[in-house]
Amino acid sequence: MKKHCLLFSLLFTPLFFLSAQEGDLLSLIDEEERTEYVTAAFKTNRVIHGHSIENTAGGVLDVKIAHRFGRLNTGFFEFYGLDNAMARIGADYGITDQLTVGLGRNGFLNTFDGFLKYKFLRQSTGKKNMPVSAALLGTLEFRATKENPDPEGQASSRFAYTYQLLVGRKFSQAFSLQLMPTLVHRNLVDFNEQNDVFAIGLGARQKITKRVALTLEYYYVPGDQLPSDDINRYYNSLAIGFDIETGGHVFQLHFTNSTSMIHRGFITETTGNWADGDIHFGFNIARVFTIDKPEIK
Repeated sequence: MKKHCLLFSLLFTPLFFLSAQEGDLLSLIDEEERTEYVTAAFKTNRVIHGHSIENTAGGVLDVKIAHRFGRLNTGFFEFYGLDNAMARIGADYGITDQLTVGLGRNGFLNTFDGFLKYKFLRQSTGKKNMPVSAALLGTLEFRATKENPDPEGQASSRFAYTYQLLVGRKFSQAFSLQLMPTLVHRNLVDFNEQNDVFAIGLGARQKITKRVALTLEYYYVPGDQLPSDDINRYYNSLAIGFDIETGGHVFQLHFTNSTSMIHRGFITETTGNWADGDIHFGFNIARVFTIDKPEIK
């Protein structure tokens, strides 16, 4: 009996080793062929004012409510800006995971805005190695004030457009960074302003805890594209804030020198200066609803 057991061990032990080695080799091959996509570089599809490289998932509706209050340096009698508020309400919808559309209404110049964003690159490792995520954004803004800003009454004067390339990378589980080359075109401007304004945006996110992150957004307008005289003086937009995730909501609390929540406004028409205390407290609230569940294949 012992001889039979010994013979059995001698015959089948090498097979067990070969089987284990084959499983390890298959596992290594599978890992090399698998693509791992990076997720949640930013918690929402906005950094603060502008868009992030994230898209609303296909079949998901993202309802957004945003406020920008008055300047903190107005003092106690205006309750440090809380007596004044500018609001925007809007909704973004994911047609697919790569394509998002959105509409909104902004209190700044009674503006309606819409956008289309297409994410054509997605950061990944493994079989498909892509170091960055990238998206194209186009926006349309319509000034709906009762009086037409154009003395000649042309409806086209109410429109402005923004074209933006978003390129970002999640460097670690805690830190993400993106660049935003931007072109803003305004059909109607004052005599001393340019219709086309080029800007470079920077967005960053640093995770602090599991549900809280520090965010920063800055738009630099190079050269003398914006007026800088004593009557019309514009500044680069700077915003610093916190993202707080609570279940299906994301709260974004921030301080900024811009009141507008559309690209034309915060990139080309920011009148507040951080150095003078022209700082506004604001917040964004995002709530997502699944409208169309994808089929599981």
